[in-house]
Amino acid sequence: GLVLVHEEAGKISVVEINSETDFVAKNTDFLNFSKEISKINFEFSGDLEKVKTAKMKDGKVVNDNLISLISKIGEKITIRRSVFFDEKNGKNFFYIHSASEKNIGKIASVVKLSNCDDAELGLKLAMHIAASSPLAIDETNLKKDIIEKEKEIIKAELINSGKKGDIAEKISKGKINKFISENTLLNQAWIMDPQKKVADILVEKKQNNEIKIIDFVRFKVGEGV
Repeated sequence: GLVLVHEEAGKISVVEINSETDFVAKNTDFLNFSKEISKINFEFSGDLEKVKTAKMKDGKVVNDNLISLISKIGEKITIRRSVFFDEKNGKNFFYIHSASEKNIGKIASVVKLSNCDDAELGLKLAMHIAASSPLAIDETNLKKDIIEKEKEIIKAELINSGKKGDIAEKISKGKINKFISENTLLNQAWIMDPQKKVADILVEKKQNNEIKIIDFVRFKVGEGV
């Protein structure tokens, strides 16, 4: 499949469209369909329910054309997920890893920053997100069930290794702190300079006001399917 980005007037939309094989992802009919879906997705602010019932250039609705494309190609094709970043409360920046053509690839990331007009920093942060795959901006945004699941994994590892009592508690705390640091954007080692954290870079690059990460997203084709 593919992830496609559409940018216009400071707004950005991303949509993931899946096929069963990479071969289909290079098919001209699939590509043309996906490009038009990306534009429609932008027009409807990432609302996939509205996208699927929207009319395409040929006058047919998306769902009908999707069924026709599946029939023609002979593979399951899914408009899987989408996201939309408006122009409010900050500026949006995006990056596509290994783009097959403009705004189309296998991994796409978007980041929204407040108090930042630095396009180079925005692009580098989007690149960092694509490479480092953070789960949240910081610990407060990290879902509790993710932390609890990780604690269970660590606990099982410690039991299997025979560690007990205070030693087990100390190791457990260290491991969970490391997990949080490695999976929260602000605490991750900056890919351009691993001696610094992302949070350090934001402090270094600020002009008059503190640069804040308002939101981000990372789509990788087929991830979690």
